[in-house]
Amino acid sequence: MKIKTVSSLEKIFLDAPITSYPETSRVSAFPGERVSFQVAFTADDDVYAHEFCTVKLSGELAPLCSVKKVQNVPVSYPAYKGRTDDNYLRTTPGLYPDILAPMTYVSSDAPLGKVRAVADTLRALWIDLTVPEGMARGDHYVTVTFVNMDGEEKSATFCVDVIPASLPKQELIYTEWFYCDCLANYYDVPVWSDRHFEIIRNYVKTAVRNGINMLLVPVFTPPLDTGVGGERTTTQLVKIKKDGDSYTFSYEMLDRYLDLIRGEGIKYYEISHLYTQWGVAHAPKIVAEVDGKEEKIFGWQTDSHSEEYVAFLRAFLTSFISHMKARGEDEKCYFHISDEPNEEHLDSYRRAKDAVADILDGYTVMDALSNFDFYKMGVVKTPIPASDHIEPFIDAGVPGLWTYYCCGQCVGVSNRLISMPSWRTRAIGMQMYKYDVKGFLQWGYNFFNNRFSADEIEPFCELSGEFWVPAGDAFSVYPAKDGTAMESLRLVVFAQGLTDMRAMKLCESLWGKEETLRACEEAYGKPITFDDCPHSAAELMRVREKINEMIKAKL
Repeated sequence: MKIKTVSSLEKIFLDAPITSYPETSRVSAFPGERVSFQVAFTADDDVYAHEFCTVKLSGELAPLCSVKKVQNVPVSYPAYKGRTDDNYLRTTPGLYPDILAPMTYVSSDAPLGKVRAVADTLRALWIDLTVPEGMARGDHYVTVTFVNMDGEEKSATFCVDVIPASLPKQELIYTEWFYCDCLANYYDVPVWSDRHFEIIRNYVKTAVRNGINMLLVPVFTPPLDTGVGGERTTTQLVKIKKDGDSYTFSYEMLDRYLDLIRGEGIKYYEISHLYTQWGVAHAPKIVAEVDGKEEKIFGWQTDSHSEEYVAFLRAFLTSFISHMKARGEDEKCYFHISDEPNEEHLDSYRRAKDAVADILDGYTVMDALSNFDFYKMGVVKTPIPASDHIEPFIDAGVPGLWTYYCCGQCVGVSNRLISMPSWRTRAIGMQMYKYDVKGFLQWGYNFFNNRFSADEIEPFCELSGEFWVPAGDAFSVYPAKDGTAMESLRLVVFAQGLTDMRAMKLCESLWGKEETLRACEEAYGKPITFDDCPHSAAELMRVREKINEMIKAKL
């Protein structure tokens, strides 16, 4: 056996030699912080060598740890051809590490499970622990031991240096679009059935655990990634009854959904888009009871600016806001007009927003868009520019600035594509800290469809939506058989970036923003910008360790 403790920021490939990964056996952390590291393992070089090993933990930290397998996934489309840089791990199809999967071969004599190590094949375990409140300052240890069938042992020890200071709460508003229809489809359960709500709860728990605190609320079926003329499974929470030109709205199912997600820790409600994506041209699919029968009253057949739809929308928003005020939660609501409009849609977007502007006055209306004219001309007060188009918005001092990334942000900037290194994914935390970014949006928490939602996909086999987007763009969790969400290492690493932001905020409270940034950039070795990412785990961790040292110096 050969084993080694390795940073959570490394991606350990099956065909890589264990010597290619630097050993990381120590990290500093705060109470409440989730700490992750990996144990890489392989068998000796004999071509027939394999070891069936029991995994054991010992040491003070052992009771706090959970152990998962880093499971590889088949990646057929890792990157856009001709749209990469020198900060990708690989750009060829193959098996890539991504799923944090439960251990197997679990038994009474192997409560953590067993693993099989094979020569010329490198695998990894992912070890997680959350530093408990009140843990004493200083070094604390956990030892991971592999015991083969002959009783021979190999061990590796990891140290956590506990800093007894309280991190501030997460200030960043963070959403990854949550698709209730994809869960109903994948698990083959009726929409809004009790089982559907159970599955939704499970997926929300995993989202909140990883820093997501805003959730998409499908008051209407979200008009997102749906081909013109196509439909997604109806997930409309608001019941509507149409009687001539008047409408009545019922909110029982909406209330059940909001109560569930609020109970799991969601703080902000992202109301689904009021118009279709990529052009503001049509109404979303909306169903209502008409003469005792349910029918589609608006959709692709509806011009977005039609008098009938505008009248409906104004009636709905007036009723909805009144209902949310009665719940005491109207200020938690954030509204969208249309996703990713460009310059040719500016006039149509303005007209659509103006149609409801008086009703939404005082509420945040925001959209993913990167054309600066939308902000400069006052059409959008809360733009969400892509991270590779954010500079004009930074220069303009946009208050409460958000950013997002998706498949297109693939050169220079941070992203979570499977072919990118984890340090590149985590780096966005320090970038958002420097520029006082208020919110972050990513379009795919659990998008298990192909392009335009023409068909469903099998997430464990098809990570690119059938050669549509680079693998890793469309979802950050995997659907377990029992209705729970399995984390990707990308989701966890992004959450580590959020913790970096919190540590920097704590440092700022002790040293000031200017001194904190100076120290960060000194440790990094260059200015922190959105269009430059670290090229190793060590580069990024130097920044975090410098911040931790500064905090320790004030204790």
